[in-house]
Order: sequence, then structure tokens, then C-alpha cells
Amino acid sequence: MSLWRFADHLPAVAEHARLTLGEGDTPLVRSRNIGPSLGLERLFFKIESSNPTGSYKDRFAASAVSHLVAENAPLCIGTSSGNAGAALAAYCALAGIRCVLAIVESAPRGKLRQMLAYGAELFPIQGFGTDAEKTRQVMADLEQLAADNHTRVQISAFKYSPKGMAGVETISRELCEQLAEGIDHVFCPTSGGGLTWAVARGFESASSTPAIHCVQPSGNNTVAGPLREGAAQACSCDCTTTISGLQVANVIDGNNTLHACRASGGMGYLVEDEQVYAMQQRLAREEGVFCEPAGAVALAGAAEAVRMGELASDATVVCLVTGSGFKDDASVERMTADLLRPPVESVEELAQVVNESRCIE
Repeated sequence: MSLWRFADHLPAVAEHARLTLGEGDTPLVRSRNIGPSLGLERLFFKIESSNPTGSYKDRFAASAVSHLVAENAPLCIGTSSGNAGAALAAYCALAGIRCVLAIVESAPRGKLRQMLAYGAELFPIQGFGTDAEKTRQVMADLEQLAADNHTRVQISAFKYSPKGMAGVETISRELCEQLAEGIDHVFCPTSGGGLTWAVARGFESASSTPAIHCVQPSGNNTVAGPLREGAAQACSCDCTTTISGLQVANVIDGNNTLHACRASGGMGYLVEDEQVYAMQQRLAREEGVFCEPAGAVALAGAAEAVRMGELASDATVVCLVTGSGFKDDASVERMTADLLRPPVESVEELAQVVNESRCIE
């Protein structure tokens, strides 16, 4: 299975050029513990971390690089803070296309190693992703570089790669199949806005449209705050969040995202970084879902909606879990550093610890 089973809903590309690593058709898992603890009877997780390179960005890359193949492009030029770069690098390796990536300086080393493993050429750029003006200039320069090399810059945003982002819309088409009885709310982590807008677009032909909610770290408040405040447009910001993958200080697809969420009845939610890290830990320990911090942002937003009294207990709620915990070593170290025990000399010593713990319980 792959996203190409939705080919009739995607921009046309010749069959010989269609690349796949088995992306899409990701699991939808019902919450056994966190949902009930929040008072939500029907909370689901869309596990996008099960895609081939570990994030939803494989949907983007499969479509984007397939179009490069169809156009006989000599190379792929893109940007990334991690997941998009890994996905582009993997599909470019499959296609035999050179992959050159401008990298957000704070990208986790695990993601950088993954890109390098696929053969990508990486160029970290100071201030890129966190400084709005520097990011704007880098984007403009990359577009010119791509044009000079007879290709198009690949960024996971409709503004730059609408054909690639059409692949992300398949998330919603799958959700319609997996919850045919209907969905009331979908919570999406948001950076430049492309994912959230893609989810909204994917539901446009559905019989009923859920409310699409935009969730952002408060340190990257470009869309969620303006949406909640009733503003007509998104706004750029000085990015201070430490949540990798959601450090996009510029609007990019933000205006369209804001309008699409509002049209669906969705709202904006801002969460603190510490709330995100706490929810990342809860997903692992209470649901068995191992995600990077950005993958826990949607659920942190749903918890905030519950706290604010904006979710009915019987509503069908979907939270997108967008990337694997293997993507961000530092966040996993943060969760586990104080849990490692020194070696024991025997099973008897282990049994003593187990029995002591049982007595305490």
C-alpha cells in the first residue's frame, strides 16, 4: 500500500515516475489511558511516526520527488529542521537524485545523521528558522539557486511545493476510511501551517468536515494566537521554542491555515514547551507511543482544550502523532536520564528490588 492508491486525488504524475517506500496507511489507535484521564471517551492517535523514515513528511517527499523524476530534474534543493530533510533524502536516494539541504541550525543530531545516512549534503545556516528576516532571505536565495539549476526548491509548504503537499492531504482521506462514522475534532501541530492546511484540504470532499485545530508552542505563535484572537491574518514572530520541527518564525502557509481552521470551526491553542515534554513522556508511558516532542504537541493542545471546557466528553477526537521518538535523542535523554540503574550482581538482587517495590505498592 502507498499514497498512490489516492492517485486520482493527487496532481497527475506518470506511473513510471511514482516513487514509494510504503508510506501512508498509518495506524489509528484509540487511547486506553490518557483519553479517559482527560474525560475524553473517544480519543484517537493517528500514528504518522510509522511512515518509512519516521514522520508524516514521507507523504510530502513521495509526491514531491516523484514530480522531480517526471520532470527529469537534476537535483533536489530543499530546507529542513529534520523530518522533511530525512524524507527528501530517502526518496532522492530511491530516485538517484542528488539532494542538497539548507538546515535549521538547531536541528537534532539524530535527524542530521539520518539525512547523511541517505546521502544528502547538509548546509546548516545561522539564524535560519528562528530569525524571520534571515529565514525570508534564505528562502528567496534558495528559490533563485533552484531556478539556476533547473529545478524547484522543495519545502514542505504549499507556498513552495503544492504538488508535494498534496501528498499530505491523504492523511485526511485515510481518517475518513478509518472513522467512517465521523470525526468531530482533529488537532494538528503547526509550524509554517502546511500540515494543518493540508489536513483541512483533505476533508473538503468528505461528507462531513471536522473542526481542524491549530496547536503551536507559545514560543512560535504565528497562527494559533491570531486564530483565537479573531485576527484576519497570521503573523511572523521571534521564535523561542525548543520544540524541533516547529521552529518556523515566518507565516509561509499561515494565512491559509488560519482561514481553513476558522472555516471548519477550529480554534488555535498555544502550549508551553514543558507541557509538550510532559505529554511526550505520558504518550510513551501510558500509551506505548514513542514520539518526538513535536509529535506530542497536538495532544497537548487537546488537553488544553479540555482544560478550557471546549471539548465535549463524547466527541470523537483525533490527534496527529507526527514523528518518531528516535528522531530526537536529546528529548529521550531528558525523559530517561535519571532512570538508568547500575548493574546488579545477580537475579536475586533484582528480585529484592522487585519485591520491595511490590511492598510499597
